[in-house]
Amino acid sequence: MTLHNTSTRLFCLSSFTLAFVIIASGCTQKENVQNMGYAPLLTKAVAIINPINDSNISGVAYFEQTENGVQVVAEVYGLTGEKHGFHIHTFGDCTAIDGTSAGGHFNPYGFEHGSPQSLDRHMGAMGNLEVNEDGVGLRYYIDKVIVLNEIIGRGIIVHGGEDDLISQPSGASGPRVGCGVIGITTETE
Repeated sequence: MTLHNTSTRLFCLSSFTLAFVIIASGCTQKENVQNMGYAPLLTKAVAIINPINDSNISGVAYFEQTENGVQVVAEVYGLTGEKHGFHIHTFGDCTAIDGTSAGGHFNPYGFEHGSPQSLDRHMGAMGNLEVNEDGVGLRYYIDKVIVLNEIIGRGIIVHGGEDDLISQPSGASGPRVGCGVIGITTETE
């Protein structure tokens, strides 16, 4: 074997090794970024609530991370009566005519249904909208159980009746009359 052939083989082997190292390190870096579990820090979310079946309701719910928990602000129009159950449901699917495609209450920790003041309850149990004389259901409070990143893409349901905050599994709130999907919103005021 000549010196020229040996040099060529060493050059080829070195080039191949360098290319392999570059490719392997690139894959490793990509895998490291993917395995870091990076998710943007969310501070605000919104759900537009639409009627289910033949109800005439509409509304919006806002969620904002604060130092003390998640601030929930909701306005739902076209309601009758005094109170309506208001919950986060497992699926962000409002396609069923009766709203059942949204599944049950979002309950990642396996607690029983309860009052929004309880720390041992469904994450989705937000109590009741209080309906004023104009038929507008309002809800404004700080929730210490809701985790903003965990509710994105989930459903929000307005029920036809009052949540008694006791009955299992969902507060005996009656039929679903409004549905929306919680999504990320901009950070602007």
